[in-house]
Amino acid sequence: MPDQCRDNAYPRPQLQRAAWTSLDGLWRFCFDDALQWERPGDVTAWPLTIRVPFAPESRKSGIGDTGFHLACWYEREFEATRTDDERVYLHFGAVDYEARVWVNDTLVAHHEGGHTPFSADITRALKPQGPQKVTVCALDDPEDMEKPRGKQDWRLEPHGIWYPRTSGIWQTVWIENRPSTHIASLRWTPHLERWEVGLEVFVNGVLWDDLRVSVRLSCGSTLLVEDEYLVLRGQVHRRLALSDPGIDDYRNDLLWSPERPTLLDAEIKLWRGDQLIDEVYSYTALRSVAVHRDRLLLNGRLYEMRLVLDQGYWPDSLMTAPDDDAFRRDVELVKAMGFNGVRKHQKIEDPRFLYWADVLGLAVVEEMPSTYRFTVEGVRRQMSEWMAAIERDSSHPCILIWVPYNESWGIPDLPSSLAHRNAVEAFYYLTKTLDQTRPVIGNDGWEASATDIIGIHDYGDVAGLQQRYGPSTKLEDLFDRRRPGGRVLTLDGYPHRGQPIFLTEFGGVAYARPEDRDKANIWGYTFCEDLTQYEALCCSLLETAHRTAMFGGFCYTQFTDTFQEVNGLLYADRTPKIPLHKIAAAMRGPR
Repeated sequence: MPDQCRDNAYPRPQLQRAAWTSLDGLWRFCFDDALQWERPGDVTAWPLTIRVPFAPESRKSGIGDTGFHLACWYEREFEATRTDDERVYLHFGAVDYEARVWVNDTLVAHHEGGHTPFSADITRALKPQGPQKVTVCALDDPEDMEKPRGKQDWRLEPHGIWYPRTSGIWQTVWIENRPSTHIASLRWTPHLERWEVGLEVFVNGVLWDDLRVSVRLSCGSTLLVEDEYLVLRGQVHRRLALSDPGIDDYRNDLLWSPERPTLLDAEIKLWRGDQLIDEVYSYTALRSVAVHRDRLLLNGRLYEMRLVLDQGYWPDSLMTAPDDDAFRRDVELVKAMGFNGVRKHQKIEDPRFLYWADVLGLAVVEEMPSTYRFTVEGVRRQMSEWMAAIERDSSHPCILIWVPYNESWGIPDLPSSLAHRNAVEAFYYLTKTLDQTRPVIGNDGWEASATDIIGIHDYGDVAGLQQRYGPSTKLEDLFDRRRPGGRVLTLDGYPHRGQPIFLTEFGGVAYARPEDRDKANIWGYTFCEDLTQYEALCCSLLETAHRTAMFGGFCYTQFTDTFQEVNGLLYADRTPKIPLHKIAAAMRGPR
């Protein structure tokens, strides 16, 4: 990948163009609590200035207003130049929850879904010269329980395990020029069993008969593939066959894993005859993930997932990272503690985090943010956004597991409601249809039905974990009699079929600095008065999970303190509570 495209914080890292312009920065801003305005010309005043892409609830935005607001408006000027054969596209990483976008008072986009991207061809809305104007209206009812909202609280003040709301623009906004006929999207699918990488290319614009796509795939300085294919009906679907090195040592040099995150750089060019009309830069990786009997396999080998629960929040900027270095630093901190992955909890994370997980080597479990009322509208919204998330993220090698539901949130009557059970099965099979290469945990925590892995949430102490899951435990007793969280592990009619068993939430040991303990709403599962006690308990819990043969993987709660939750291994500012090497030692001890 050319130097100008690598590590340049491009918001869409697997479909990069050399030239792009960020529209992050200062925008005019106002709230619209009465929903009185329908179009830009209706807005009578812009009393505030906001720093995009930080949500108005965050201090980093310059607003810091955590009150209830039904809508907010944004506006700014920007420059756009193009040739006669170019189109100008406006991109939004994420806007929570429903967005309408105008350019020069012309409506160019309408999007629903607070965690997924959208784009618009704004060429026809541009003025021939001079500054252009973009206006955004974001509708986000703070009390709406039928939308996927994850950990965003519906009460005015955060309570329990829920956090401040995120409204409006919270990921990068940018523009780029594209040729009138251009590469619109890519999808990579590794097929390790055949030593191949699947590539799908989708082309938009005038589809001339002589359009071709050339592909150059390399690993470092080694060229692996250089080929070209005819574009048929705007698409290319090919498997790129790699030469099988044959010997494990050489094979391993090409395989991606958290321990050896080898990436394959890709240059994709679009040709009309001998004329180059578009080029993009991407990357992929060769790796496989599968379930075999009671264990997870990565690249055909047994792999223990040592995960930490990651909420993906920062004190001053909420769900938006302060900058790109913050994503990289989080990945480095997780690895320094001996974990090989994260479970991104109730958040579809920014692609820049996934980029650093790909580059530095960190497994990711991606989980759909929950709705909290079961209705037809809620299911429709959740399914639409989940499909968009899978489409956006399926090419990232770091993602090993999909999780559409967590702890029966939004489907609280699973044991008794056929509709709720059908929803889990529908999402499980939909996910398996959209991506056949990864395991799916249908409902993580308890009340499992359609699932490739049984996920258990158990915040018991060390003795309790040893007693419930130790070598003397019979599986039939575990599934028939144990009820962590007061819930059955599997629903009637869905017995354990030998799937791997993961302890996907445990720990939750809370420690707050003395000056923070007078806060009435601090929260945790087990509280420690001093760091010596905290270190001993955390490390013994991690050692227990690692040594319990029943578990094919585990996920410790949690990475950082997050607002009133003080059960992080790090404080919210990413300062360690105990030395990182001590956590790593507990993680990597002998079984």
